[in-house]
Amino acid sequence: MKLKPPPTSSSSSQTLTATAASSHDAKLLVRETLRISADLASAPSVPSVGSLPENASFGVLDRQFVDSSLRLLCCEEIDGRRWKYFADESVGSEQLKLKKKKNVIRAVSLHSPQAPAEEFMAFIRSYVVPEGFPDSVTPSYVPYMTWRALKHFFGGAMGVFTTQTLLNSVGVSKHRTTPGAVAINWILKDGAGRVGKMLYARQGKKFDYDLKQLRFAGDLLMELGAGVELVTAIVPQFFLPLACAANVAKNVGAVTSTSTRTPIYKAFAKGENIGDVTAKGECVGNLADLLGTGLSILISKRNPSLVKTFAFLSFGYVFSSYREVKSVVLHTLNRARFTVAVESFLRTGRVPTLQDGNSREDIFNFPWRQHRPIVLGPRFKEAFQDPNSYLAVKPIFEKEHYIVTYNPSKENIYVLLKDQAKSDDVLKAAFHGHVLLHIIRSSSNKQSSSRKQHEDEHSASLLSTADLQAHVAESYKMVSALYLPFKSKAKEQGWVMSESLLNLGRARLCEMAT
Repeated sequence: MKLKPPPTSSSSSQTLTATAASSHDAKLLVRETLRISADLASAPSVPSVGSLPENASFGVLDRQFVDSSLRLLCCEEIDGRRWKYFADESVGSEQLKLKKKKNVIRAVSLHSPQAPAEEFMAFIRSYVVPEGFPDSVTPSYVPYMTWRALKHFFGGAMGVFTTQTLLNSVGVSKHRTTPGAVAINWILKDGAGRVGKMLYARQGKKFDYDLKQLRFAGDLLMELGAGVELVTAIVPQFFLPLACAANVAKNVGAVTSTSTRTPIYKAFAKGENIGDVTAKGECVGNLADLLGTGLSILISKRNPSLVKTFAFLSFGYVFSSYREVKSVVLHTLNRARFTVAVESFLRTGRVPTLQDGNSREDIFNFPWRQHRPIVLGPRFKEAFQDPNSYLAVKPIFEKEHYIVTYNPSKENIYVLLKDQAKSDDVLKAAFHGHVLLHIIRSSSNKQSSSRKQHEDEHSASLLSTADLQAHVAESYKMVSALYLPFKSKAKEQGWVMSESLLNLGRARLCEMAT
């Protein structure tokens, strides 16, 4: 291969002109590539690059992205809205140290902002219709809910007059204005409870995901509301705010009890007798409630200590609620029971029975707890702190419909799902997350006594990336060998293998347009 000699002074001007032209062409090529990659289906047609003016708009792409050196990493979709993630390769190693790896991954939205009216309607729909509506319900849902809403409207309006009439009838006061004021306070108390009930109903599928946990939490709120109601006797001047707070707590507890009742009865029913099971269960509950009411009337005539009586009854209520929830045996695998089953399988090679798995479920692991070691269906930017960590594990999962990684800064396992993932892929991905967590914890326990502090932050991060890739590769081999035996043993024990109760995030990695 022959090397060309450097240009002479006579040809230097021509070389500079060619270089400037090639630089201009390269800039135009970058602009055109990014414009096409955005794939703006809703945007109007864009003229050719040569006809673009200097102040041309690039849709949702900011000008900072146009003139940057970016590398496309992946595409993500949530509820039909898409983002693309780019690695900014113009950030050098020195800049990485100064910026501490911030802003090396950039997200570009591929959709136009929603109009305020559309955002408001989406907010309203999140409260009044189920997720996935109308495909998630039968056609009779709309007329039923329409007439139900109308009935409750008239019932609420009539309650204003009936409450005032009842208070007048029992002789609250001889003064003309007092009954109306008392009735308004009472109605405001009930109204606050209904508002709390309506807002809490937005929890939606969480009533299915964490049925036992929410049922027990609802009973705790019921007792909290009862305690606040007793406080009104000590400070009657604060009756309205205290009564409103108590009614909100009790109504939220009532919503939880109502929403979790049917799945619990369904777990007890054998065959098509859920109606009979429900009717008998409600009959037993009402009978016990009547007996308790009668007993409390007899005890109240002896003027017992209010605090001691409440403490005794409250302890009995909470303890009975805890034992009630623990006695329920569900066949489905939610996040808590799936964790029990997988961890038991990894330690002993056996999947627990239905009775054992349900008894070991953590009732106090409430869904609003922030820290969970395994996150299913997260956003891409939550899982990866820099492009290298993504590029290190991406080749391992080329044949899978998911990606599993570990973020050392957050100490969480992240399970990202691709848009092609089916039910079995989701279960396998969740199983893989637990396997990787098991490997990392085992490795941390072995190396805890021999850890060394690294002064160079950049070299430590490279070592962490190498270790991560090794752990992920090891977990992939274990999953390939253990997942099918786990499924088989779980079915033998009677577990229903479904991903519908694992409380997944909505983000999915989608294929990038070529």
